Amino acid sequence: MSTAKFEIKKSTNGKFYFNLRSKSNGEIIATSEMYNSKQSCKDGISAVKRDAPNAIINDLT
Repeated sequence: MSTAKFEIKKSTNGKFYFNLRSKSNGEIIATSEMYNSKQSCKDGISAVKRDAPNAIINDLT
């Protein structure tokens, strides 16, 4: 796999969520919350794309 990938899925309760897969090996590296609509799920993906480059690491260990 040459690029990271967002996958939109529908759960058994009818809600939508996304997984973010690694570009190096395709493993799931993040899973979203549940969304009531597919559009809300897509908006969540957009928020991750927009906000993640500015995210700080908050190590609470």
